[in-house]
Amino acid sequence: MTDILDTIIAAKRQEIASLRSIVDIDMLIENSSTPRPFRSMRKALDESSHGIIAEFKRKSPSKGWIKPEGDSRSLPADYERNGAAALSILTDTPFFGGSLRDIAMARPHTSRPILRKDFIIDEYQLYQARIIGADAVLLIAAALDPRDCRQLAAKAHELGLETLLEIHDEKELDHLCEEIDMVGVNNRHLGTFHTDVENSFRLAEQLPGEMLKISESGIARPETVVALRQAGFKGFLIGETFMRTDNPGEALYHFIKQLS
Repeated sequence: MTDILDTIIAAKRQEIASLRSIVDIDMLIENSSTPRPFRSMRKALDESSHGIIAEFKRKSPSKGWIKPEGDSRSLPADYERNGAAALSILTDTPFFGGSLRDIAMARPHTSRPILRKDFIIDEYQLYQARIIGADAVLLIAAALDPRDCRQLAAKAHELGLETLLEIHDEKELDHLCEEIDMVGVNNRHLGTFHTDVENSFRLAEQLPGEMLKISESGIARPETVVALRQAGFKGFLIGETFMRTDNPGEALYHFIKQLS
């Protein structure tokens, strides 16, 4: 791992330790047993004609605030109305300006699958995701060893959550296992935050053919999505391109329209 990612993970460990002292995991386990609808992110992307995962993101560590006033109740719902196949919502507070409340607020207003995008390192966070209404969780290879990744993915499945494994280079392919539902190639290096979409094209042929592939970060033009689809990708996670506009939902609509 690199310095920035080390800093984020260290802060996440402290955050989880603090939360555990306030809300015991047994309480989360008890509250996670309520039946709820199953919304498959993998199926939604597989069946979508465009595969756009629209992201709700207020802030980034490298660029600061993007849309601090972003409303997690109305904006994700607006993404759905304008054609998003699935949603990604940041729940990290210090580095991305998000919170668990953002998914909890969005959930009653959208039927789209929601990805909890965070630095998942403990099963405590999986129970949180289940309770607030997430449908899938992100597992970042750079933040986990293969064994921990597999254990978290298996626990996610027990809780009815799908798993998206995020990789950045060939060395992280050893994190792939049968408990992973989707694999995402992050075009943004988590240490330097340098972004290069060519990373997805470079890794495309090295990913298992049957795995649903998602390209993440740095996608700003419809032509890039078209080229990535030809390379075998079915999902495209896009946040800043939409969030930096006055009307992210409308920006999504026009982006999708250019794909048809």
